[in-house]
Amino acid sequence: MLNRHKSLIAMVLAEGTGAAITVRPFIAGRRQGLRIWFDDLDEKHGPVAELKPYGLLKHRVKLSFGIFSAGVIAQIESAKVEAVGLAQALVRSVAGVAELSIAGQSLDSWSVTDGTFELIADYRPQCFVPDSDEAVVTTCREIIVPLMAAMAELIGYDQVENPSDSDVPEVEGGLSKATVSRRERNPRSRLLCLRIHGHACKICGLKPCTVYGEAGGIIEVHHLEPVSMLENPRQYNPEIDLVPLCPNCHRAVHTRRPWPLSPEELSNVLESLRV
Repeated sequence: MLNRHKSLIAMVLAEGTGAAITVRPFIAGRRQGLRIWFDDLDEKHGPVAELKPYGLLKHRVKLSFGIFSAGVIAQIESAKVEAVGLAQALVRSVAGVAELSIAGQSLDSWSVTDGTFELIADYRPQCFVPDSDEAVVTTCREIIVPLMAAMAELIGYDQVENPSDSDVPEVEGGLSKATVSRRERNPRSRLLCLRIHGHACKICGLKPCTVYGEAGGIIEVHHLEPVSMLENPRQYNPEIDLVPLCPNCHRAVHTRRPWPLSPEELSNVLESLRV
């Protein structure tokens, strides 16, 4: 049943993590589960997320490391402070919707130091019909995407348009070469911004998913300090540097250049027009 949705699930995960993902169904007892890992590391050399039914109404997601992961774990141990902070924030966002535990560690100060690292999240999708495609896709979006995004942040993956022609930047705002030079935007920052601030526009309040249904994933993430204006690349804080805006308000704030209108300025404009 899940085979026909492997491509959709892999795409959802790739968009959230900024890395190529492999998805493979497996049999968990009498039911079907999923194993998910980073394509370039395979399931023995990096983190693996395993999703399977748990009881009658839940999914259990276990994140652990393959038996030959010493190299990538050493890479994770050298991750920058900003990357560690974003990874920990992504995991905390999962704790807000699921029962989450990390073996022998606190959710506020966990770290990956060896191959015994294991994280378990028990989650009940609102749409739950245990083996339905909808339930599995929902669990992937809500649980596996942020968990694998946290691992991607620690490992140092960056999303680029053309990896063969690009110098991968270490932080958001770094220059990369595709067809043109551009400032890189971190997909994990977008993910965490939406999990912190929600999917409603901070200016007009529109929540596209309630208006357009499945086509409503068009909420945009606005950088309060434009990426194009950075003199030096830096890590953005999704909580204070980014806000969700609907496409109309996002375009409106950028009618002023080079520095866009602030959300407060555009809100005042809208308020004055209502009088």
